[in-house]
Amino acid sequence: QLRLSDWSGFQALDDDEDLDVDMNTYAKEEDSQDYKAQIGSSLEPPSIERGAEPIFVPQGSVLDLTEENILGLLAACREEIGTMFGYSEENRGVGITGGVDYVDLDGPTIILRLKGRFWHERTTVLARVGAYLMGRIPEIVDVVIEDEWQLTNEANDAW
Repeated sequence: QLRLSDWSGFQALDDDEDLDVDMNTYAKEEDSQDYKAQIGSSLEPPSIERGAEPIFVPQGSVLDLTEENILGLLAACREEIGTMFGYSEENRGVGITGGVDYVDLDGPTIILRLKGRFWHERTTVLARVGAYLMGRIPEIVDVVIEDEWQLTNEANDAW
């Protein structure tokens, strides 16, 4: 005898509030910069937890390993490789909402935090930011993430 499931009691759930679904409308890559900026202006940029004045120096410069220099270089990095981040309205307009923050300095290792959504793989973002910093502060041995989960696709979707 063949039995099928009884779906007579099936109903929609009313507690979908806990689902974090992105309901924003985004521009397409081929849309104009003005349209991307218009869409992006309605979205909040990523927060910057410890801001500083940007320190713009070329790669190969030799700055001391200090928190002040790290924060200043990170501010410059956000601008110079800005297409990776959601700090501009145009980027947010196409769904790039990602940001990077300084967390701590552990000897010659810098610890960073990634948040938001990136188009590039998160490991690529971390590598680019690390190369930017290490190319200007030669004392840096490594640039790592505070939590390995931040490098996953799930983190990119959870923004």
